Amino acid sequence: MSSALRNSMIEKLDDGDFEVFVAGAGINGAVSAAALSARGARVAIVDAGDFAGHTSSQSSNLAWGGIKYLENQEFSLVWNLCKSRNTLMRAYPSTVKEARFIAAVPNDFRWPRFVLFLGAVLYWFFGRFATRAPHYLTEAELTRREPVLRAEATNGGLEYSDCYLYDNDARFVFNFVRDAIDSNAVAANYVRVADARFTDGRWHIDLVDEETGKTFCCRADTFVNACGPEADTLNGLAEVTTEHRHVFSKGIHLIVNRVTDSKRILTSFASDGRLYFAIPMGARTCIGTTDTRVESWETDVSEEDRQFVLDNANVLLDLDKPLTRDDIIAERCGVRPLVVSGGGNEDGVDWIELSRKHAIDVDGEQRQITIFGGKITDCLNVGDEVCEHLQRLGVTLEHAGLVWYGEPGAEAKAEFLRQARLMDLDRFTHPNSTEPLTERFWRRYGANAIGMLERIRERPELSEPLTANNDYLRCEIEYTARREMVTRLEDFLRRRSKITQVVREDDVIGTPGLREACEIFFGDRAEEKIAEYLEQNPPQPEASRLAG
Repeated sequence: MSSALRNSMIEKLDDGDFEVFVAGAGINGAVSAAALSARGARVAIVDAGDFAGHTSSQSSNLAWGGIKYLENQEFSLVWNLCKSRNTLMRAYPSTVKEARFIAAVPNDFRWPRFVLFLGAVLYWFFGRFATRAPHYLTEAELTRREPVLRAEATNGGLEYSDCYLYDNDARFVFNFVRDAIDSNAVAANYVRVADARFTDGRWHIDLVDEETGKTFCCRADTFVNACGPEADTLNGLAEVTTEHRHVFSKGIHLIVNRVTDSKRILTSFASDGRLYFAIPMGARTCIGTTDTRVESWETDVSEEDRQFVLDNANVLLDLDKPLTRDDIIAERCGVRPLVVSGGGNEDGVDWIELSRKHAIDVDGEQRQITIFGGKITDCLNVGDEVCEHLQRLGVTLEHAGLVWYGEPGAEAKAEFLRQARLMDLDRFTHPNSTEPLTERFWRRYGANAIGMLERIRERPELSEPLTANNDYLRCEIEYTARREMVTRLEDFLRRRSKITQVVREDDVIGTPGLREACEIFFGDRAEEKIAEYLEQNPPQPEASRLAG
């Protein structure tokens, strides 16, 4: 049952003593914990919600060098992001994959087409020529390569390369948390920092288990605030003053049925002049995004947001019929925590001109650091920088030079592939799957997938999909229950997997397979957890049978 691992972590947190305490398990906190624990530090990491529960599970699923930042002449940012992207490609070849982007250029665009093409060439150069070269496309070539793009109102287009996450962003983040656990870190979701005090040279942290209401405390030599949008709030609680702070930009995406059989990422410019994407997501397409200033990180998709994304899709794409609200399968909504100076005034500043760089503020007196901003593309640098800062604060890293990231080595992969071939694993691939089972198992579980093969050999029924409308196998449910700390049903449906991102919730929650999964995850609390999920995600009438 999923609670076993979490309960053991809570026990270790209770009155625990650590070298580093990390608050927040989005991408910044996850890589910090993974890097520090792999290099020898005693680390604890908690999140008030689920791992990758907010911003880090609401991205465009891109690991890109930031071509759009060239327009603001942020050359240093693009140079470094491209370098980081290339490192991710090499370290995680199964997850971070090169993709071709096709950008349609409107006739009335603010820059001449030759300038845009030169920008694409410059971007390729900044990327150290690690991807395929860009190409200029005439209107006819644009139509031939991607007929779904409306070419009549364009001045041709560009084709260039960048990267995307083959699986979902939340899964990518969670794997860093899992790596930290495997390196002896203590990690727990749904544990909130109620108070944090620096007393007698150490941090004393009061914690609340949001599942049970239990209160307890732990101690740490150093404190890492990686709470993303909530970082400023936590610093206020801990009485830490920083040079930087966050402001928020809301971005949303809509998931609809696949708009093209091409695996290219389609790019154009929305009515507000900003980049607009149609990104492959298996049998679906993710369209968006928006860039709207908001005052709080707690925000939702508005009707105005939905209509903006749908209207632009219908203008930019030549579809058989216009997209409407009924075509929306799922929604993604999060805020970008943008870094500004503590006393900065952003009134009158074009929102997109605010830097997307990350910053790390260090309080040497209180042995605390705060991570501001950040992007998935730049995550490995964040992990390394946090290690460097904490070393200067006195944390001893026995394996300071260790490369702490990356997929398992070639020998482990070769052994997995050998065993997969011997049992003909790919014959269990679901007909609706977008990739062979062998590829998915290795990408999601790495060397641990070998143990899953043994379970399928023992019990062939574990190779069956959870339900008819997704390709998540029963052996994956077993594995997830044992190792991935699923605490609420949404953790599994939305973050450990992407089931409710590609299948309508109403088509998932009424299935017998899901009830079976809940029994594996939650045991005798299955009905309680189902009811909890349904309360937060009310079903359509035909799906209400799950509650009965």
